[in-house]
Amino acid sequence: MIEVSHLSRHFGNFRAVDDISFSIPTGQIVGLLGPNGAGKSTTMRMITGFLKSTSGRVSIDGIDISTDPVAAKQKIGYMPESAPLYADMIVDDYLRYVADVHGVDADEKVPRLCEICGLKEVMHKNIAELSRGYKQRVGLAHALMNDPEILILDEPTSGLDPNQITEVRALIKEIGKTRTVIISTHILSEVEMLCGRVIIINGGKIVADSPTNELRERYGHSQSVYVQAAGCTDAELSEKIGKIPGVKSCAATSGEEIKGEAKVASILAAADGDSEIRPAIFKAAVESGWTLYELSIRRNSLEDVFHALTGAESSDEGAVK
Repeated sequence: MIEVSHLSRHFGNFRAVDDISFSIPTGQIVGLLGPNGAGKSTTMRMITGFLKSTSGRVSIDGIDISTDPVAAKQKIGYMPESAPLYADMIVDDYLRYVADVHGVDADEKVPRLCEICGLKEVMHKNIAELSRGYKQRVGLAHALMNDPEILILDEPTSGLDPNQITEVRALIKEIGKTRTVIISTHILSEVEMLCGRVIIINGGKIVADSPTNELRERYGHSQSVYVQAAGCTDAELSEKIGKIPGVKSCAATSGEEIKGEAKVASILAAADGDSEIRPAIFKAAVESGWTLYELSIRRNSLEDVFHALTGAESSDEGAVK
Protein backbone atom coordinates (compact mmCIF):
# COMPACT_ATOMS: atom_id res chain seq x y z
CA MET A 1 0.00 0.00 0.00
CA ILE A 2 1.28 3.45 -0.98
CA GLU A 3 -0.23 6.58 0.56
CA VAL A 4 0.77 9.95 -0.88
CA SER A 5 -0.66 12.95 0.95
CA HIS A 6 -0.32 16.60 -0.17
CA LEU A 7 3.10 15.94 -1.68
CA SER A 8 5.06 18.87 -3.16
CA ARG A 9 8.58 19.48 -4.41
CA HIS A 10 10.03 22.86 -5.36
CA PHE A 11 13.28 23.59 -7.19
CA GLY A 12 13.83 27.25 -6.40
CA ASN A 13 10.71 29.02 -7.66
CA PHE A 14 9.73 26.09 -9.89
CA ARG A 15 7.04 23.75 -8.53
CA ALA A 16 7.82 20.35 -10.06
CA VAL A 17 5.14 18.62 -7.97
CA ASP A 18 2.31 20.67 -6.49
CA ASP A 19 0.21 19.25 -3.63
CA ILE A 20 -0.75 15.82 -5.02
CA SER A 21 -2.50 13.02 -3.12
CA PHE A 22 -3.38 9.43 -4.03
CA SER A 23 -3.28 5.89 -2.60
CA ILE A 24 -2.45 2.61 -4.32
CA PRO A 25 -3.46 -0.73 -2.74
CA THR A 26 -1.54 -4.00 -2.99
CA GLY A 27 -2.03 -5.93 -6.22
CA GLN A 28 -2.71 -2.93 -8.44
CA ILE A 29 -0.65 -1.92 -11.49
CA VAL A 30 -0.85 1.84 -11.99
CA GLY A 31 0.35 3.86 -14.95
CA LEU A 32 1.80 7.27 -14.09
CA LEU A 33 1.55 9.46 -17.19
CA GLY A 34 2.36 13.01 -18.18
CA PRO A 35 4.33 15.06 -20.69
CA ASN A 36 8.03 15.73 -20.16
CA GLY A 37 8.49 18.13 -17.28
CA ALA A 38 5.12 17.23 -15.72
CA GLY A 39 6.60 15.88 -12.47
CA LYS A 40 6.34 12.09 -12.97
CA SER A 41 9.94 11.16 -12.23
CA THR A 42 10.13 13.67 -9.38
CA THR A 43 7.06 12.03 -7.82
CA MET A 44 8.57 8.56 -8.18
CA ARG A 45 11.85 9.69 -6.64
CA MET A 46 10.02 11.10 -3.63
CA ILE A 47 7.99 7.91 -3.20
CA THR A 48 11.20 5.87 -3.15
CA GLY A 49 12.94 8.25 -0.75
CA PHE A 50 15.57 9.09 -3.36
CA LEU A 51 14.46 12.74 -3.27
CA LYS A 52 13.21 14.63 -0.24
CA SER A 53 9.84 16.35 -0.55
CA THR A 54 9.36 20.05 0.13
CA SER A 55 6.13 19.24 1.95
CA GLY A 56 3.64 16.39 2.31
CA ARG A 57 3.95 12.77 3.31
CA VAL A 58 4.67 9.39 1.69
CA SER A 59 3.70 6.24 3.57
CA ILE A 60 4.77 2.73 2.53
CA ASP A 61 2.61 0.11 4.27
CA GLY A 62 2.09 2.58 7.09
CA ILE A 63 5.77 3.53 7.37
CA ASP A 64 6.60 7.21 6.81
CA ILE A 65 9.53 7.26 4.39
CA SER A 66 10.88 10.50 5.83
CA THR A 67 11.02 9.29 9.45
CA ASP A 68 11.99 5.62 8.89
CA PRO A 69 13.55 5.51 5.39
CA VAL A 70 15.44 2.23 5.84
CA ALA A 71 12.34 0.21 6.81
CA ALA A 72 10.27 1.82 4.03
CA LYS A 73 12.91 1.29 1.33
CA GLN A 74 13.21 -2.39 2.21
CA LYS A 75 9.72 -2.79 0.79
CA ILE A 76 10.52 -1.03 -2.51
CA GLY A 77 12.18 -2.11 -5.75
CA TYR A 78 13.04 0.84 -7.99
CA MET A 79 14.29 0.89 -11.58
CA PRO A 80 14.99 4.42 -12.87
CA GLU A 81 14.85 5.20 -16.58
CA SER A 82 18.61 4.83 -16.91
CA ALA A 83 19.59 2.13 -14.42
CA PRO A 84 22.72 3.25 -12.49
CA LEU A 85 24.84 0.14 -13.06
CA TYR A 86 28.56 -0.39 -12.43
CA ALA A 87 29.76 -0.53 -16.03
CA ASP A 88 33.10 -2.14 -15.20
CA MET A 89 31.56 -5.20 -13.51
CA ILE A 90 30.58 -8.56 -14.99
CA VAL A 91 26.78 -9.05 -14.91
CA ASP A 92 26.97 -12.13 -12.65
CA ASP A 93 29.37 -10.38 -10.25
CA TYR A 94 27.19 -7.29 -10.17
CA LEU A 95 24.00 -9.19 -9.33
CA ARG A 96 25.81 -11.18 -6.64
CA TYR A 97 27.07 -7.91 -5.20
CA VAL A 98 23.48 -6.56 -5.13
CA ALA A 99 22.32 -9.80 -3.46
CA ASP A 100 24.98 -9.38 -0.75
CA VAL A 101 23.91 -5.77 -0.16
CA HIS A 102 20.32 -6.93 0.33
CA GLY A 103 21.39 -9.86 2.51
CA VAL A 104 19.81 -12.53 0.29
CA ASP A 105 21.23 -15.86 -0.87
CA ALA A 106 23.01 -15.05 -4.14
CA ASP A 107 23.35 -18.73 -5.15
CA GLU A 108 19.58 -19.12 -4.99
CA LYS A 109 18.41 -15.69 -6.16
CA VAL A 110 20.78 -14.73 -8.98
CA PRO A 111 20.12 -17.80 -11.21
CA ARG A 112 16.36 -17.37 -10.75
CA LEU A 113 16.45 -13.68 -11.72
CA CYS A 114 18.78 -14.54 -14.59
CA GLU A 115 16.06 -16.84 -15.94
CA ILE A 116 13.18 -14.45 -15.24
CA CYS A 117 14.86 -11.43 -16.82
CA GLY A 118 16.43 -13.28 -19.76
CA LEU A 119 20.07 -12.64 -18.84
CA LYS A 120 21.48 -16.11 -19.40
CA GLU A 121 23.38 -15.12 -22.54
CA VAL A 122 25.14 -12.12 -20.98
CA MET A 123 25.91 -13.20 -17.41
CA HIS A 124 29.62 -13.51 -18.29
CA LYS A 125 29.81 -10.12 -20.06
CA ASN A 126 30.98 -6.76 -18.81
CA ILE A 127 28.02 -4.41 -18.25
CA ALA A 128 29.68 -1.74 -20.41
CA GLU A 129 29.45 -4.13 -23.39
CA LEU A 130 25.69 -4.63 -23.10
CA SER A 131 23.03 -3.07 -25.30
CA ARG A 132 20.56 -0.66 -23.69
CA GLY A 133 17.95 -3.41 -23.68
CA TYR A 134 20.11 -5.81 -21.70
CA LYS A 135 21.10 -3.03 -19.30
CA GLN A 136 17.38 -2.49 -18.68
CA ARG A 137 17.05 -6.19 -17.87
CA VAL A 138 19.96 -6.03 -15.41
CA GLY A 139 18.29 -3.01 -13.79
CA LEU A 140 15.02 -4.94 -13.49
CA ALA A 141 16.83 -7.91 -11.91
CA HIS A 142 18.39 -5.47 -9.44
CA ALA A 143 14.97 -4.01 -8.58
CA LEU A 144 13.54 -7.51 -7.96
CA MET A 145 16.46 -8.76 -5.87
CA ASN A 146 14.83 -8.21 -2.46
CA ASP A 147 11.36 -9.51 -3.48
CA PRO A 148 9.86 -6.03 -3.01
CA GLU A 149 6.23 -5.55 -2.08
CA ILE A 150 6.23 -2.38 -4.20
CA LEU A 151 7.87 -2.11 -7.62
CA ILE A 152 8.42 1.28 -9.23
CA LEU A 153 9.51 1.27 -12.88
CA ASP A 154 10.48 4.32 -14.93
CA GLU A 155 10.27 3.52 -18.68
CA PRO A 156 10.82 -0.24 -18.10
CA THR A 157 10.74 -1.25 -21.79
CA SER A 158 12.81 1.62 -23.16
CA GLY A 159 15.39 0.30 -25.63
CA LEU A 160 14.04 -3.26 -25.74
CA ASP A 161 13.24 -5.11 -28.96
CA PRO A 162 9.64 -6.32 -29.57
CA ASN A 163 10.31 -9.82 -28.19
CA GLN A 164 11.95 -8.42 -25.05
CA ILE A 165 9.07 -5.97 -24.57
CA THR A 166 6.56 -8.83 -24.66
CA GLU A 167 8.59 -10.79 -22.09
CA VAL A 168 8.99 -7.82 -19.73
CA ARG A 169 5.28 -6.98 -19.96
CA ALA A 170 4.36 -10.57 -19.09
CA LEU A 171 6.74 -10.40 -16.12
CA ILE A 172 5.23 -7.13 -14.89
CA LYS A 173 1.70 -8.59 -15.17
CA GLU A 174 2.75 -11.60 -13.09
CA ILE A 175 4.45 -9.41 -10.47
CA GLY A 176 1.38 -7.17 -10.30
CA LYS A 177 -0.84 -10.03 -9.10
CA THR A 178 0.71 -9.90 -5.61
CA ARG A 179 2.54 -6.58 -5.50
CA THR A 180 1.90 -2.89 -5.99
CA VAL A 181 3.44 -1.68 -9.27
CA ILE A 182 3.83 1.87 -10.58
CA ILE A 183 4.92 2.29 -14.20
CA SER A 184 5.91 5.56 -15.80
CA THR A 185 6.04 5.34 -19.59
CA HIS A 186 5.39 7.33 -22.75
CA ILE A 187 4.07 4.22 -24.53
CA LEU A 188 0.31 4.62 -24.08
CA SER A 189 -0.49 1.23 -25.61
CA GLU A 190 1.66 -0.32 -22.91
CA VAL A 191 -0.41 1.40 -20.23
CA GLU A 192 -3.64 0.07 -21.75
CA MET A 193 -2.28 -3.49 -21.80
CA LEU A 194 -0.70 -3.50 -18.33
CA CYS A 195 -2.39 -0.99 -16.04
CA GLY A 196 -5.74 -1.28 -14.33
CA ARG A 197 -5.56 2.37 -13.32
CA VAL A 198 -4.05 5.55 -14.77
CA ILE A 199 -2.88 8.69 -12.97
CA ILE A 200 -2.08 11.61 -15.29
CA ILE A 201 0.08 14.48 -14.03
CA ASN A 202 0.41 17.82 -15.80
CA GLY A 203 2.18 20.90 -14.49
CA GLY A 204 2.90 19.10 -11.21
CA LYS A 205 -0.79 18.44 -10.50
CA ILE A 206 -3.00 15.37 -10.95
CA VAL A 207 -5.43 16.03 -13.79
CA ALA A 208 -6.90 12.50 -13.99
CA ASP A 209 -7.07 9.42 -11.75
CA SER A 210 -9.28 6.67 -13.09
CA PRO A 211 -9.56 2.96 -13.88
CA THR A 212 -8.09 2.55 -17.37
CA ASN A 213 -11.30 1.15 -18.88
CA GLU A 214 -13.29 4.15 -17.62
CA LEU A 215 -10.80 6.84 -18.64
CA ARG A 216 -12.29 7.48 -22.10
CA GLU A 217 -15.83 7.89 -20.76
CA ARG A 218 -14.77 10.12 -17.85
CA TYR A 219 -12.46 12.45 -19.71
CA GLY A 220 -13.66 12.37 -23.32
CA HIS A 221 -16.50 11.41 -25.62
CA SER A 222 -17.14 7.68 -25.68
CA GLN A 223 -17.12 7.34 -29.47
CA SER A 224 -17.17 9.09 -32.81
CA VAL A 225 -18.28 8.03 -36.29
CA TYR A 226 -15.99 8.50 -39.27
CA VAL A 227 -17.84 9.29 -42.50
CA GLN A 228 -16.34 9.32 -45.98
CA ALA A 229 -18.57 10.17 -48.95
CA ALA A 230 -18.46 11.44 -52.52
CA GLY A 231 -20.90 13.79 -54.23
CA CYS A 232 -20.67 16.51 -51.57
CA THR A 233 -18.20 18.91 -49.97
CA ASP A 234 -16.87 18.66 -46.42
CA ALA A 235 -19.06 21.62 -45.46
CA GLU A 236 -22.21 20.06 -46.96
CA LEU A 237 -21.51 16.73 -45.31
CA SER A 238 -20.85 18.35 -41.94
CA GLU A 239 -23.94 20.56 -42.11
CA LYS A 240 -26.29 17.71 -43.01
CA ILE A 241 -24.96 15.27 -40.42
CA GLY A 242 -24.67 17.95 -37.76
CA LYS A 243 -28.47 18.28 -37.77
CA ILE A 244 -29.02 14.59 -37.00
CA PRO A 245 -30.34 13.94 -33.44
CA GLY A 246 -27.61 12.42 -31.27
CA VAL A 247 -24.75 14.11 -33.13
CA LYS A 248 -22.81 16.31 -30.71
CA SER A 249 -20.37 17.88 -33.15
CA CYS A 250 -18.73 17.42 -36.56
CA ALA A 251 -15.19 18.14 -37.64
CA ALA A 252 -13.73 17.91 -41.14
CA THR A 253 -10.85 15.45 -41.32
CA SER A 254 -8.44 14.27 -44.00
CA GLY A 255 -9.72 11.31 -46.00
CA GLU A 256 -8.06 8.93 -48.40
CA GLU A 257 -8.17 9.78 -52.07
CA ILE A 258 -10.39 7.34 -53.93
CA LYS A 259 -9.63 6.48 -57.53
CA GLY A 260 -12.23 7.74 -59.94
CA GLU A 261 -13.64 10.42 -57.62
CA ALA A 262 -12.81 14.09 -58.16
CA LYS A 263 -13.17 14.78 -54.44
CA VAL A 264 -14.15 12.75 -51.40
CA ALA A 265 -15.55 14.48 -48.31
CA SER A 266 -14.75 13.15 -44.85
CA ILE A 267 -15.71 14.16 -41.31
CA LEU A 268 -15.60 12.84 -37.77
CA ALA A 269 -18.98 13.08 -36.05
CA ALA A 270 -18.95 12.88 -32.25
CA ALA A 271 -21.93 11.04 -30.77
CA ASP A 272 -23.81 12.54 -27.84
CA GLY A 273 -23.30 9.98 -25.06
CA ASP A 274 -23.84 6.45 -26.34
CA SER A 275 -26.25 7.43 -29.14
CA GLU A 276 -26.20 5.17 -32.19
CA ILE A 277 -26.07 7.63 -35.07
CA ARG A 278 -24.95 5.42 -37.97
CA PRO A 279 -28.43 4.44 -39.29
CA ALA A 280 -29.46 8.11 -39.50
CA ILE A 281 -26.20 9.03 -41.26
CA PHE A 282 -26.77 6.23 -43.79
CA LYS A 283 -30.33 7.44 -44.42
CA ALA A 284 -29.09 11.02 -44.92
CA ALA A 285 -26.51 9.82 -47.43
CA VAL A 286 -29.16 7.93 -49.45
CA GLU A 287 -31.56 10.88 -49.42
CA SER A 288 -28.81 13.25 -50.56
CA GLY A 289 -27.56 10.93 -53.30
CA TRP A 290 -24.05 10.63 -51.88
CA THR A 291 -21.80 7.67 -52.51
CA LEU A 292 -20.91 6.39 -49.04
CA TYR A 293 -17.42 4.87 -48.88
CA GLU A 294 -17.00 4.49 -45.14
CA LEU A 295 -19.14 4.65 -42.00
CA SER A 296 -17.23 3.38 -38.98
CA ILE A 297 -16.88 3.75 -35.22
CA ARG A 298 -13.77 5.55 -33.95
CA ARG A 299 -13.54 5.07 -30.20
CA ASN A 300 -11.79 7.67 -28.08
CA SER A 301 -8.22 6.45 -27.49
CA LEU A 302 -6.04 6.90 -24.41
CA GLU A 303 -3.86 9.11 -26.59
CA ASP A 304 -6.84 11.39 -27.29
CA VAL A 305 -7.56 11.67 -23.56
CA PHE A 306 -3.88 12.32 -22.79
CA HIS A 307 -3.68 15.16 -25.33
CA ALA A 308 -6.97 16.65 -24.13
CA LEU A 309 -5.83 16.70 -20.49
CA THR A 310 -2.21 17.77 -20.92
CA GLY A 311 -2.29 19.98 -24.02
CA ALA A 312 1.09 21.04 -25.39
CA GLU A 313 4.39 19.72 -24.07
CA SER A 314 5.77 21.59 -21.08
CA SER A 315 8.20 24.41 -21.82
CA ASP A 316 10.41 23.02 -19.06
CA GLU A 317 10.93 19.80 -21.02
CA GLY A 318 14.11 18.02 -20.06
CA ALA A 319 14.68 20.10 -16.91
CA VAL A 320 12.58 18.17 -14.40
CA LYS A 321 10.56 15.04 -15.08
